[in-house]
Amino acid sequence: MTHQELRKKFIDFFRAKDHVVIPSAPLVPANDPTVLFTTAGMHPLVPYLLGEPHPSGKRLVSVQKCIRTGDIDEVGDDTHNTFFEMLGNWSLGDYQKEDAIKWSFEFLTSQQWLNLPVDRLAFSCFIGDEYVSKDDEAADAWRSLGVKDNRIAFLDRKNNWWGPAGQTGPCGPDTEMFYWASDEPTPEKFNPSDSRWVEIWNDVFMQYRKTENGSYEKLQSPSVDTGMGLERTLMVLNGKSSVYETELFSPLISVLESCVTSDNENGRHHIRVIADHMRSSVFIIADGIFPSNKDRGYVLRRLLRRSMVFAKQLGLSSEWHTKYLESLRTILGDVYPEIKSQEIEKVIADEFHKFEMTLDKGLKEFGKLSNIDGESAFQLYQTYGFPWELTYELAQTRGLSPNKSEFEAAFAKHKDLSRTASAGMFKGGLADNSDIVIRYHTATHLLNRALYIVLGDHVVQRGSNITAERTRFDFSHPQKITPDELKRIENMVNGWIDGDYPVARDVMSHEQANTLGASGAFGEKYGDTVSVYTITNPVTGETISREFCGGPHITHTGEIGKFHIIKEESASAGIRRIRAVIQDK
Repeated sequence: MTHQELRKKFIDFFRAKDHVVIPSAPLVPANDPTVLFTTAGMHPLVPYLLGEPHPSGKRLVSVQKCIRTGDIDEVGDDTHNTFFEMLGNWSLGDYQKEDAIKWSFEFLTSQQWLNLPVDRLAFSCFIGDEYVSKDDEAADAWRSLGVKDNRIAFLDRKNNWWGPAGQTGPCGPDTEMFYWASDEPTPEKFNPSDSRWVEIWNDVFMQYRKTENGSYEKLQSPSVDTGMGLERTLMVLNGKSSVYETELFSPLISVLESCVTSDNENGRHHIRVIADHMRSSVFIIADGIFPSNKDRGYVLRRLLRRSMVFAKQLGLSSEWHTKYLESLRTILGDVYPEIKSQEIEKVIADEFHKFEMTLDKGLKEFGKLSNIDGESAFQLYQTYGFPWELTYELAQTRGLSPNKSEFEAAFAKHKDLSRTASAGMFKGGLADNSDIVIRYHTATHLLNRALYIVLGDHVVQRGSNITAERTRFDFSHPQKITPDELKRIENMVNGWIDGDYPVARDVMSHEQANTLGASGAFGEKYGDTVSVYTITNPVTGETISREFCGGPHITHTGEIGKFHIIKEESASAGIRRIRAVIQDK
């Protein structure tokens, strides 16, 4: 089965179950400050999982682009990728556990769909604890489909429980589906610790809400959130032993192998890592992120520079990345046209050129060191641009383990560590939905509109990050904003706040929203039915702001408070960034 066929089958199956197809959201979450990237299909649906009605209804299906860096050290084995595609279906207060499990089983085993042999499948369920009882309901649903008890394992919270992301919020048990991905005979009993059992699908049942006192209340409107990894599923469908042997990677591997000019005992691993990291980098750049030493740009820089170091060690010929990009576009360009942009190749070439100037010197300096402590690791970063993770990985090949705490202490003398990806912004989860965050959310809509009016119609939202302390807004603009322009923008926002204008949500067709002039974020794709928030002056009838948005928002602008811009700076070439706070009047 091809990757195109797998995507189509998944969408067709759930469309037949009355699900509405929604497009993949960008890799950069619109309003979730807890993550750098979209790590699962649920992230774009955060407001709806918290109770906001979705414009497309209660049953949804999508293929979502994802980036996960938490297990980056595992990349290069048979099953882990940094960028991957997640096939997902959702019930927002509609069908529950029994139907979700029944349909998962049908899609996996039916001859019309994936036709996987039942005797190579196994399942895990939540074992229960002092807070929540054992999930016999899920296990009984599997048994009703003919699954034997020796293929069902009950596991703890670490393995079969989801959420909440913070101290409180929606959460619940999940059930995972595994496939025996080995040529050896399938064992009678399911052993979850055996890596030959590969997880391919996960159904999460958000049945509870964890309260502030640590107890678990049953939700009145529970939801279902599922995720199936396209790469792993494609692997098992085609009898491959690794995701890197599928059609998504094998042409990329072949291109890289053809460019190798020197022997290296870690060659196979290095080539896999390069194939993965370059693919991830292309998709990150396509969503408007550029290499830097902060946040998402740091992750991108780390992926590109790690690829370049491994390429150097393999002696890849100079044209290797050009050939790689051509091959990747052939594989996925029709599915994701954004990766065909020539700007991507330029960004990669520029970063490689910058790193090339110092890489040889850095590797030579690294080779001179008899011991690598945290301070010397920082000097490699400071002088040669070696990220901590790269230095640590190279040190391990020599049997050395530099101390990260020492590195961080040295780093903190020069930069605010919390502003980098090293600070650990990878945990993910539901965004803060507090009153102050909702006020910031609406204020950001007003800021977007004021920028458009003051600076010009070239202004397009290129990203936002909202916390309980401030809003951070990125937008297209070629030059520094003058103090006078900033003051006009700030005064305009505060004028709209003082007007106490109503904020209204409407559900309409995408075509109608476009006709009305609704604006959206750069790179965001929207479904046929959309949610639009409009702020209007009821006296004059003037539309202040109209944006595609999932919400939630306050009901009147007067609830926001006093708006104040605290900083304006460059985020990257052609992109400016504003940080602003709101204060009670």
